[in-house]
Amino acid sequence: MDPKKMRKIGITVNICMGVTMSFFLSLIGTGMSGHFTVPSWLVSFLISTAVSLIIGFVVPMKRVTEGASRGLKLKPHSLTARCVESLVSDFIYTPVMTFIMVFYAYKSAISHGAPAESMNFGRMFLGSFGIGMAAGFLLAFIFMPLYVKMAMKKNGIDPGQGGPNPRGPVNEKPGDGKNR
Repeated sequence: MDPKKMRKIGITVNICMGVTMSFFLSLIGTGMSGHFTVPSWLVSFLISTAVSLIIGFVVPMKRVTEGASRGLKLKPHSLTARCVESLVSDFIYTPVMTFIMVFYAYKSAISHGAPAESMNFGRMFLGSFGIGMAAGFLLAFIFMPLYVKMAMKKNGIDPGQGGPNPRGPVNEKPGDGKNR
């Protein structure tokens, strides 16, 4: 397969997943804080998006997630493989994003007058981490295949065949445009 197209597909999926994960995880995190405001959510979303895009461009996610499935000898694209790949992706993104977002919320609360001795960073992190892992897994499981298919179609690759299909659907005879 053309490496340029694969790179474009990877970038598209990285951006879509980064924005999706950041949107929902920052919404959940800000909502869990008990002090949801649009400005605090927006700052959280922007920071989270930047972090997730950096992770996505640094970590070869497709190679890592598919490598985990191959290492466990799972059938590609099976439900079990998708679960493992979503979990691996979740373990790469969510701890870093959760740590940064909780740290931001912790520092923000203290700077706005919350007494530091009443704030427990560890408890804040662990509570957010558990919920973030569950949400991150579901988001990766649901959206990753959709974004991969969308990016493949956009780049002229038939997602069902795993490669370019210059003659159209597989059940078409060359030249007649009719299905068998």
